Amino acid sequence: MKKMLSILLAAAMVMSMLAGCGSSADDAAPAEESAPAESEAPAEETPAEEAEAPAEGATITVAAIETAYGSEMWQKVCEAFTAETGINVELITDKNLEDVIGPSMQAGEFPDVIHLATGREKALTETFIKDQNIVDITDVLSMTVPGESAVVGDKIAGGFTETSLTNPYGDGKTYLAPMFYSPCGLFYNAGLFEEKGWDVPTTWDEMWELGDKAKAEGISLFTYPTTGYFDSFFYALMYSVGGADFFDKATNYEEGIWETPEAQKCFDIIAKLAEYTEPTTPAQANDQDFTKNQQLVLDNKALFMPNGTWIVGEMAEAPRADGFAWGMTALPAVEAGGDGYSYTWFEQAWIPGGAEHQAEAKQFVAFLYSDAACAIFAEAGAIQPVLNIAETLEGDNQMFYAIYDNGAKAAMGNFAAYDGVVGVSNRDVWFEPINSLVSGNMTEQEWIDGIKAVNDQMRDNLVQ
Repeated sequence: MKKMLSILLAAAMVMSMLAGCGSSADDAAPAEESAPAESEAPAEETPAEEAEAPAEGATITVAAIETAYGSEMWQKVCEAFTAETGINVELITDKNLEDVIGPSMQAGEFPDVIHLATGREKALTETFIKDQNIVDITDVLSMTVPGESAVVGDKIAGGFTETSLTNPYGDGKTYLAPMFYSPCGLFYNAGLFEEKGWDVPTTWDEMWELGDKAKAEGISLFTYPTTGYFDSFFYALMYSVGGADFFDKATNYEEGIWETPEAQKCFDIIAKLAEYTEPTTPAQANDQDFTKNQQLVLDNKALFMPNGTWIVGEMAEAPRADGFAWGMTALPAVEAGGDGYSYTWFEQAWIPGGAEHQAEAKQFVAFLYSDAACAIFAEAGAIQPVLNIAETLEGDNQMFYAIYDNGAKAAMGNFAAYDGVVGVSNRDVWFEPINSLVSGNMTEQEWIDGIKAVNDQMRDNLVQ
């Protein structure tokens, strides 16, 4: 996201505030990530009947990560919001958003709305979740979308507000608004498969057979942009191996879960896939060089890579082999007749507990699901998780978003939030070691032992 995935990626710049939507920059030194002040419970609003009404003419600050979708769409959405509500917006966008807003938050000045997904290397959103410093926005779901008669909750597609990605504390409340969803899977050159007469594998046994065929022609079976892209891959794999029950137990760090046959199957598949991975991948699997790994697929040096639909825009100007055409498939089933899964990755927007204008911020979050905002976002390639939006798509996006119509099942959710464990993060424990698996500097058992060593700590520190 990975995105955006990918992506989700430059000297940090502080965007100077304008009365309307817009941005300019002053130089600022990158700041170290630091946790906001802790509170004993998730930040909550006063009851709806007592909450202060949004004030026309007020000004809110919106901070949004700039990804492959660009920043212009945010400017347009903010302008549309101001035109509809009379609430002004000071917009901050940057590719290194954490470095831009970090210093002011350390000083106690928070944006009113932050659009920044989980799963990024600096884990700012996870820090706010762990510190229980995010506002409960459950009431936004029952708000009327500004400028429309529809209710927010009725427009959002099913399941998106019922997952740990939006309800991280398991208390039945929503704290993060789902944004810009993207089916994730294995992306490949469909033109090469047509040229070679190869079928896209539907099981892992077929995948290994194809890997041997490709190797004989000097092509690696697999690559990955960075190890961060293994989050969506690993989640889909867990669903494929053990279904929702295994996924829920694993992502909540159940005692003994990594000693089960299902867990071992996941480990074995990734360890074997490491043997089929293009050898230069680990050296390029970082935020500066990840596009070189993506280029391996465009140059027919590797067949598959895990990614999301943003890859098309991200590599739009990149050279490619003759006859190249994007293809996307779900992760193969474990056995014939089994289910293949595609993880639905989506970004999040949220209101920090220290936001000054929370009533107006909730109005802005509600507006993000308006027809006007969705059209602006879609024009830039960012697809909101609203009902029936796929019917409006064309080209590659129509193919990508039809993956669930073509037999794949959707995987959704992620590891449960836990209070900080010094020196430990999910990415460092589960995914970062894959570089060492590929390079041969770590064995599969060493990887497994590292996971087992911290699983109990994570479970013991689950955010309640």
